Amino acid sequence: MFIRLALCIGVLLATASTLRAGGMKLGDLCRLKGQETNTLQGLGLVVGLRGTGDGDSAPTSRALARMMQLMGGPMSVDSVGNLNLTDVEDAKNVAMVFVTAKLPPVGAQQGDVLDVSVNAISAKSLDGGYLMLTPMLGPRADNPTVYAMAQGRLSLSPDAPATTATIQGGMKMEANVRASYVKDSKITLIIDRDFADFNTAQRIEDEINSLTSLTMGNPDHSRLTGASRRSGSVSGQTQAKAIDQLHVEVLIPALYKDNPIKFISFLLNIPIQLANRSKRVVINEADGVVVIGDDVEIAPVLVTHRNLRIEAGGGGGFVELGPDGTPSAAKLKSLADALGALDVPTEDLIAIIKTLKAKGDLYGEVIFR
Repeated sequence: MFIRLALCIGVLLATASTLRAGGMKLGDLCRLKGQETNTLQGLGLVVGLRGTGDGDSAPTSRALARMMQLMGGPMSVDSVGNLNLTDVEDAKNVAMVFVTAKLPPVGAQQGDVLDVSVNAISAKSLDGGYLMLTPMLGPRADNPTVYAMAQGRLSLSPDAPATTATIQGGMKMEANVRASYVKDSKITLIIDRDFADFNTAQRIEDEINSLTSLTMGNPDHSRLTGASRRSGSVSGQTQAKAIDQLHVEVLIPALYKDNPIKFISFLLNIPIQLANRSKRVVINEADGVVVIGDDVEIAPVLVTHRNLRIEAGGGGGFVELGPDGTPSAAKLKSLADALGALDVPTEDLIAIIKTLKAKGDLYGEVIFR
């Protein structure tokens, strides 16, 4: 039996469709260039395995022999002085591994302790292993600086392969890694990709350049001229420029040259009013989450789903009315509500949205996470 459902929603309140993203600050939309996650990496040896190591791997044997030599172990050499690998070439309880660690965006200081990830290169399992002391280098192979040292007992997750492990607090920083925000007396704002577009970049540029109180809180603010106050600049030096839809450059005023952190703190607290983004659908297929904006419209369509027939968009003489009483296009939200009332699974709703978008009958942006 087919159920014919006409979407005939009555007069809609204009308030819902005119809501805008409010109460947001610049720091909610942007980060500073230089405020990025960095990676340290190294090659190390894991010992204590249960016969699941690399076996007769020549690179592992050389690394093990070299480590034993550096630690004062009795290692024989051949006639030309090279290490004799015959003593360690069948060490099945040893594995060469790739070790990585993520540094936070704020950087890291000497003495900080961070977690590390360990991945086998050719070992069958890292269960029961212990990472020997491993130097951690920067992401660039041409930079031999040792930033940290890692070691410790490996922990395996039941949900991860046996060739992947972690060490909680397994890395100690040996050098400072600072996040550099200022270059050539400028900072660069990087807009979050969820908000990045030309309109947002231009709004940020205009908001910074038109701000009348960039120097509030400074003891010299009362002595600024009226022109400086109106332009939001000090000696005409405060200027924001949108480079593209992702980057906005801001020149640090001379007044804050010796205290850029104060200027950055003030800048990131500027309130920003975004354009209406309610014509957007965000779908997270992995978690089965669908977020539909109020203004996402669909063309008049007939959707068939198993034993259901759902007609949207004024079929059969029914129309959806806008706030002023005039006919308007059907809303995707109304279709989703109707499907939800009929217990249509979320994965089927996602499939319907994909089909509508592919057919060109969905008027809005669809983003998959």
